[in-house]
Parts: sequence; structure tokens; C-alpha cells
Amino acid sequence: MAARRSHVALLRAINVGGRNGLAALCEAAGCRDVVTYIQSGNVAFSATSAVARRLPAALARAIHAHAGVDVPVLVRDAAALAAVARDNPFLRGARAADPAELHVGFLAEAPAAARVAALDARRSPPDEFVVRGREVFFRMPNGVGRSKLTVTYFDAKLETTITLRNWRTVGALLELLK
Repeated sequence: MAARRSHVALLRAINVGGRNGLAALCEAAGCRDVVTYIQSGNVAFSATSAVARRLPAALARAIHAHAGVDVPVLVRDAAALAAVARDNPFLRGARAADPAELHVGFLAEAPAAARVAALDARRSPPDEFVVRGREVFFRMPNGVGRSKLTVTYFDAKLETTITLRNWRTVGALLELLK
């Protein structure tokens, strides 16, 4: 029986040689029990906390060497990903939304409060967002493609890197960590 996977790596906008290419790069960086999801930069794996801390830089370097592109890599442990699923403000109360409308933006670092306060909540009606720590929760009833709430906007305004996942992918990644 395989060990329980402990972390996910989230790459932004890349397909590194399909499942085997990305998995091999993760294994070379010290990850174990590596599995990818939908060939678009989602990896679940087991690793020590030291390996997981080093993985964003190590995997970004390996991808650059392998594919010649610079790709942001973010890592979350199982507890952090479970908290994302539990704490989505658009799943409860008056804000309860269809899960098909929901996305999560994972941030490289928690942004400064002043940066969060400067975001334009009316930038893309009827879209909504809530920033909590290192995540941005989105409700996009018309879809990501029609929204003005882009990764470019959030990268610039929050001065950090964001990568977006739909709610179904968040759930699938949680399943891979079980």
C-alpha cells in the first residue's frame, strides 16, 4: 500500500511533457508516490517538509532546464488544502453558489492588507472574490474566460504569484491526498 500523499504542487499554465514528464521531474526533486492530475500542472506527492519547502524553486529550475520555460510553482500541504475546501465563503449562507461557478486562486505569499484593500471588488460584475491568507476564493457565474478577474490583475495588485483552479480540481486534489 502506498504512503499517504502529503502535498500538492500547483504549476501555472503548463503541460510539462504529460504526466510522466512532470512526475519524473518531481521524483528527481525528492518527491515520492507522485501522481499528476489532468496533465495541467497539478501534482500530489509525499515528501518531507524540507523537500516540500525546496520544491517550488527546484521544480521551477527543472522545468526551465527541461522545457525552456519559466513556470511558477506553489505547494500546499494536505492540511492547507483541506482548509481551503472547508473555508470557501461561497459555499455557505447567503453566498452559497453553484460549485461550477467556484474557483480558488492559490498565492505564493499572503499579500499585505493594504494590497488586498486596494483590489476593485466591482472590477467584473457579477463576479465576486474574497482574499483569505494565501488564497483568493472566486465566484464567477459567467466563467473564467469572461471575467476581468485575471491572474495578471491579481499578480500585479497583490505583488505575488497566483495560480487558479476550479472547484472540481480542488476536490480531485483532495481525493489524491487521501
